[in-house]
Amino acid sequence: MHVRAKDESNVPIVDPKKLEQFMQQFVGDLGAAMGAALVLIGDELGLYRALADAESPLSPKELAELTATDPRYIQEWLAAEAAANYVVYDKTSGKYTMTPEQAFALAYEDSPGNITGAFQIVSAIVKDQHKISEAFRGGSGVGWHEHHPSLFTGTERFFRPNYANYLVSSWLPALNGVVPKLKKGAKVADIGCGHGSSTIVMAQAFRNSQFLGFDYHQASIETARQRARKGGVASQIHFEMATAKEYPGENYDLVAFFDCLHDMGDPVGAAKHVKKTLAKDGTWMIVEPFANDNVEDNLNPVGRVFYAASTMICTPASRSQEVGLALGAQAGPAKIEEVVRAAGFSQFRQAAETPFNRVFEAKA
Repeated sequence: MHVRAKDESNVPIVDPKKLEQFMQQFVGDLGAAMGAALVLIGDELGLYRALADAESPLSPKELAELTATDPRYIQEWLAAEAAANYVVYDKTSGKYTMTPEQAFALAYEDSPGNITGAFQIVSAIVKDQHKISEAFRGGSGVGWHEHHPSLFTGTERFFRPNYANYLVSSWLPALNGVVPKLKKGAKVADIGCGHGSSTIVMAQAFRNSQFLGFDYHQASIETARQRARKGGVASQIHFEMATAKEYPGENYDLVAFFDCLHDMGDPVGAAKHVKKTLAKDGTWMIVEPFANDNVEDNLNPVGRVFYAASTMICTPASRSQEVGLALGAQAGPAKIEEVVRAAGFSQFRQAAETPFNRVFEAKA
């Protein structure tokens, strides 16, 4: 048995150099945590957009005038963002600007690299921390619908760039025979569709196909319907409230699960329902957060994000449902395959991957 050495005050004896390294990491983490609220302010008030659109660098007063905000607050916000390397400060002029890369990530809502939604997720889970603490004590769950509304908006904004970048260009083409069906006219179900980003992206790309989006969260379904009308695809898409084990319809050419299988209480039950509703040569596309099978292989920046999300969102969501299998956001390919095989699918393979996702194909 290993016993850690301690001093007379019962505090562990530490290596000063290692402690300094840890404290440097902590200061960076603390700055990032405190800066999350500043990103939300910059997003909400249009500060990033105004700075990015300006033809020349702006002083705090000039940015305040453009955004109808108070210059003293703007001065402090700009300094904090410069310290975070989210904007650029010129000490000669005392003015601020953004690089194209900073603007690409922070300033433009429709940018395929916009990251501001991630900070809305952070805001939501901090506000819901007390609920998760109670779940820790008793092993209960916290349903998706029980979270702060910022989670719903933030999740859609966080995943939307991935869908816009990869879904039509690489994920669907990686599935055997799916794109020709979509071009000709296919029947598609998007399960756990949320605000409908993935459904709308597919509908806009494949005008001959019909899409049905299902989610158990009524508020998300209502938002998805509004987004479909705005996106000009309302005639192609029907959004309806339903669970993954009970959604209606049959003979689907494609059933898609985007970043949701691991959240389900009974993923095997959901997989069995998918098998029943697929056409004879239908395809089940399962998009999951990027993960390896072993914990030690996920101890990296992406794994850190997804393990945190899994602790605060995914595991509680599963625990709030029947069975409560709680795969978690870092389940890995082996566990996903285990679920798919248990439902009776005979074919399973990884079709594509990005730094944030793995895409699997299953066929009966």
